[in-house]
Amino acid sequence: MASIVLKNLVKKYADGYPAVNDVSIDIEDGEFVILVGPSGCGKSTLLRMIVGLEDITEGDLIIDGQRVNDIAPRERDLAMVFQNYALYPHLSVFENIAFPLRLQKGRFSKKEITDKVNVVSEMLELNEHLKRKPGNLSGGQRQRVAMGRAIVREAKAFLFDEPLSNLDAKLRGQMRTQISQLQRRLGTTSVYVTHDQVEAMTLGDRVAVLKKGELQQIASPRELYEQPANLFVAGFIGAPSMNFLPSTVKDGKLSTPVGDFDIPASHQQAGQGRDIVLAGIRPEFFEDAETLEGTKRDRGSLLEVEISHTEWLGNEQYVYVHYEMDKRVEDTLQSLAEDMDADETRPELVIAVSPESQLRGGDRATIWVDVSRIHLFDPATGENLTHDPEAGAELTRRAADERRRDAERAQHRGQEAAGQN
Repeated sequence: MASIVLKNLVKKYADGYPAVNDVSIDIEDGEFVILVGPSGCGKSTLLRMIVGLEDITEGDLIIDGQRVNDIAPRERDLAMVFQNYALYPHLSVFENIAFPLRLQKGRFSKKEITDKVNVVSEMLELNEHLKRKPGNLSGGQRQRVAMGRAIVREAKAFLFDEPLSNLDAKLRGQMRTQISQLQRRLGTTSVYVTHDQVEAMTLGDRVAVLKKGELQQIASPRELYEQPANLFVAGFIGAPSMNFLPSTVKDGKLSTPVGDFDIPASHQQAGQGRDIVLAGIRPEFFEDAETLEGTKRDRGSLLEVEISHTEWLGNEQYVYVHYEMDKRVEDTLQSLAEDMDADETRPELVIAVSPESQLRGGDRATIWVDVSRIHLFDPATGENLTHDPEAGAELTRRAADERRRDAERAQHRGQEAAGQN
């Protein structure tokens, strides 16, 4: 295991384009860090710089206390799991897993190789497939073989380059769980690239959000979700995306295209005197007032809206409300959509309501909004005007504590399982 430190890393190609631009990240020993962002944001390039497949133009890469900028990939002692598995089709599962050990000629005896492969195959539930060839395996099984080949090396760190993108949704869910449990059990430093925010939010101890080669924010998934540093992070993290309503703050109220409501004093101060702000409101910050329970009503504001249509998904339901786009923020929102790989920004409010709600398209409805959780953004700079760094840092500290406890439990379970065998 090892720490990985990225100090002001830059990658420029021959035309001068900075695919990675001044990125600094400290990855702790045993930490699981996710690099996430839309296509072309530089996340895979950054991973390839760590493993040594891309040269570093500027900055320092330090692994386990040693600067490795000029050290060959094989000497960095990192194990990489690729998107396309990169298995040898003519070799059995056993030989594919054993391959890195056989490359180290004379280091391991035949029995040691067999024992190591058997331990890994047991861990990955591949015992029944050891004699089969990769072509006869399912996508999930092939990915487990690729992971086994990385694990058996006992490398300083694991690097994953979108390893689940070729699997169907059900298999991705299963593999996410398995990767998470394995990483906790092994305690190996891991860096994982994905464009899928579900993978990022469920796997990572911390998540680094990239846009156009630049680091936007790195934090625990919960901090990113609850305390996004800027407009891009707020829009990219979360599905459905955060709603961004053109708004003004005046006389203690937030005036939006769907209605006016009271906001906390801190929000009033953040937005006061500005010609226009973007109010960031996640779909789940709303509720159908008819199904509201307890004293929640007193902690928010009510809006009267006309519903355009609804989507009922069984366990959840979404209500859509159209509004007039403010020309002053149209370009900002369109640029944001393009940055997030979306086609366009629609002037449409998305509201998550209970699946029991009877709201339907064409209805006039009373909607409750939790005003304490709203964020205000500067349309010109994208800055989150209501960002609370201390509250966000506390969320990440708690996540780190939980990670350590989870790792200790997982390693204890692994030792018990090994003892029983």
